[in-house]
Amino acid sequence: MLYQYIWWAVAFGNPIKAAVTIFSTTLFLKYFTYVFWETLAVYFNLYYLLPRYFERGKYSTYVVLLVATTLLTAGCIVPGYYLTASLAGTTVKELFHTDSFLSIILANSLPSTVAAMTLAMSIKLGRSWLQTQRREQMLEKEKLETELNYLKYQFNPHFLFNTINSIFFLIHKNPDIASASLAKFSDLLRHQLYECNDRQILLNKEIAYLENGIELERLRQNANVEVDIQLPVLYDTRLGIAPFILMTFVENAFKHVSKQADQPNWIQIDLQIDGQDLKLAVSNSIAGITEEQKVMHYGGIGLKNVRRRLDLMYPGQYELAVNSNSSSFSIRLTLQLSVLQSAPIMHKIA
Repeated sequence: MLYQYIWWAVAFGNPIKAAVTIFSTTLFLKYFTYVFWETLAVYFNLYYLLPRYFERGKYSTYVVLLVATTLLTAGCIVPGYYLTASLAGTTVKELFHTDSFLSIILANSLPSTVAAMTLAMSIKLGRSWLQTQRREQMLEKEKLETELNYLKYQFNPHFLFNTINSIFFLIHKNPDIASASLAKFSDLLRHQLYECNDRQILLNKEIAYLENGIELERLRQNANVEVDIQLPVLYDTRLGIAPFILMTFVENAFKHVSKQADQPNWIQIDLQIDGQDLKLAVSNSIAGITEEQKVMHYGGIGLKNVRRRLDLMYPGQYELAVNSNSSSFSIRLTLQLSVLQSAPIMHKIA
């Protein structure tokens, strides 16, 4: 409405006179006709044609439909001229100095419609570009912060020293297991140092890292901690995922699992891949932890950081539920993954 009013104000050369003419004469019907049909055309273009054709790369189809929409809209505006003249008790020729359907389209409705569509698209695309730039800046900043935090915190000294000590004692007790554990430990460090520098990595690499991490964590646990792991048997390894998203929840489970001698201590990890949807459920037994301590351990900086990463990397594409009671703590993550176009088509079979 404001856009059309500006056109009228320019045509009359006086904004007050334009407002009076629009709202106190039969010309309001002509004004309303422009507003109504151009509004429909603009919204049809922005919320149907653009996302359905332009954003999917169907440019030829989009151009044809856009031209058709513009011409149809320009034609639908013309009857407003005749209704306005009829309501004023005169003819189109006397009121608007023309009675040609085509001349009204070419001289008035078509240029106005093209200008309205162009203005709306400019605003929409400009806004989308600004949002994309802002998100890219936030992602770059988050990536730098993540890399710095990774260098500072990822190599947990307690985890490293205990794992090395466990492998050291295994060398004398069971050299074969010690050798296998050392290989897993080497793979884990290699992944942390060299294979996770991109924004997204192949899902199979992240799952392999997860498996190695779980096996090494098992070495540190007491014999009375039961670990139940369910990993996907078949999935498309073209799928990509942000590094260290999954391991954060698994590390917390091992870190805070109960270690009671007279009661069951357990950790359950269930990872499923359904198409491009990843579903992770991690739960563990707890004991002797107050509600305040639960918040400190699970709802503090670690969980806030992973939520923040999910918000930036997967906006609107994930669900994270955290539940706890007196004997257990659990998380459920549902994540929509994307296919890495440069990755080969492979499947993993356990």
